[in-house]
Amino acid sequence: MSLDLINTQQVEAIVGPQTWEEVSLVADICTDKQIPILSLADTTPEWTAEKWPFLLGASHDNSAQMKAIAGIVQSWNWHQVTVIHEDVGSWTNGFMPHLHDSLREVGAEISQFVGLSPFASSDSLSRELENLEKEQCRVFVVHLSLPLAVRLFEMAKKLKMMEKDYVWITTHHITSLVHSINASTISSMQGVVGVKSYLSETGQRFQDFSSRFRKRFRRENSEEENNEPGIYAVQAYDAIWTIARAFKGSKRRNQELLERVLQTDFDQGLSGKVQFNNHKVAPTQIFQIINVVGKSYRELGFWSSELGFSETIGKNATHSSLMNDLEQVLWPGGPKYTPRGWTEVTKSKPLLVGVPAKSGYEEYVKVEYNQSRNSTSFDGLAIQLFEETVRSLPFYLPYKFVAFNEISYDDLVGQIGENFDAVVGDVAIVADRYKHAEFSHPFTETGLMLIVPARSSNKAWSFIKPFTEPMWASITVITIYNGFVVWLIERPAHPELRGSMLHQIGVMLWLSFNTLFSFTRRKTAQQFVKDVSGGVVVCGASCHTDIYSQPHQHADCPEA
Repeated sequence: MSLDLINTQQVEAIVGPQTWEEVSLVADICTDKQIPILSLADTTPEWTAEKWPFLLGASHDNSAQMKAIAGIVQSWNWHQVTVIHEDVGSWTNGFMPHLHDSLREVGAEISQFVGLSPFASSDSLSRELENLEKEQCRVFVVHLSLPLAVRLFEMAKKLKMMEKDYVWITTHHITSLVHSINASTISSMQGVVGVKSYLSETGQRFQDFSSRFRKRFRRENSEEENNEPGIYAVQAYDAIWTIARAFKGSKRRNQELLERVLQTDFDQGLSGKVQFNNHKVAPTQIFQIINVVGKSYRELGFWSSELGFSETIGKNATHSSLMNDLEQVLWPGGPKYTPRGWTEVTKSKPLLVGVPAKSGYEEYVKVEYNQSRNSTSFDGLAIQLFEETVRSLPFYLPYKFVAFNEISYDDLVGQIGENFDAVVGDVAIVADRYKHAEFSHPFTETGLMLIVPARSSNKAWSFIKPFTEPMWASITVITIYNGFVVWLIERPAHPELRGSMLHQIGVMLWLSFNTLFSFTRRKTAQQFVKDVSGGVVVCGASCHTDIYSQPHQHADCPEA
């Protein structure tokens, strides 16, 4: 048909292919004939500028909408999404990489891709949805053409998947055409949150275009209820306007016309600024967030690539990285609370966690087998930490501990991926084991450590620490013993050491303490006793020195 238009009608430019399959068929012919073609397809690969220099993308690149979808997912703290897409190359190539990267930036991931044929039967749709119902994830991102999306939502409602705890997010391919969906179909999409291209409808040019469009559409499609212009009508109008501006003042066609189109730069486009970069119109930077409710939809707010979410557009708008500050979302089933995004699946396969049964540290890992109950219990710091970590996850993770009765930890780690999905225990991080598994962060910092006693906070009296009660008792006994020995040796030679029993006891006690401080050297016996007493003092001093030479740690120190 395009060849007929070029040869018979002698057209000098073509506007209109809306799918990449149509564009790729026409692009070869237009390049050969040097006829500019303005494509309205959403996706235009980067390499087309070299292969087909006369092919121009007149539709705004909507890859930024993936960041808006990721922002919605982040706002409600969901970490897994299921993507339902149309199984056509042009739909997936420009969509999947952007969505995948955007979700990773906000700590989320795609748990499953579900590709649907454009001609999928009702049985096929039912089968796919039933399989999704058995899975854990309850957040669905739908990237389909409108006819297929309508059939999908009707089937989802029939299977009761448009009710409580389900989350449905649609891309602009569906959301931008919601205004054209009839009432019976819109009832199947209640609670859907969508991203649509933003159109500024306040300008006089848009009002004039909208008035003319409604009159003509009503005249040619009298049976249709909704006659509002959508994003595709506006983009087609901007494409025609671009060609008309390029024709104005141009005497030559073909290459010169292409160059004039590429030089287009005006801010008065109904769909936004029209400026070509690498043979494509500049991407859309602002999207509208809507919520399907009742017979139509509610406008929740806006999202821009630079500022995030806001209730309005303008200089005075308040922006946020999360959409929680926008209007209340009415989710499927009518609940006003936020769905958690996942459900517990009893039939799902549990995570098999290997645990060393013969650990050398029971405080860390303890495995006990109860023969009477034929059951195995698992306890210890590592087990408790793992259980607490699983409980803190924002989704349900079934797991099962399995005792590993062999001694070799290398064998235990080597079975990850075969018999176990993970291992919990006192497993050392060794280079060879990285071949089989990745390790979590160690509980403590690496390096050498010393365990030292805490230093007393009362430093003024720390010198008496060696003098414990047994020490004082020993000193007293030895001192009295020394006095007794001196009294016994010196008594025959000194009459003053004799007398009544009470007198002799007093003398003996006096000699006990006198021998410690007297420096007379008249008697060998006394000197011997002094040497013994000196030895006791030296031993006490050694103990005192030993205590003060030990490393200590303040009890209130952060490292303690």
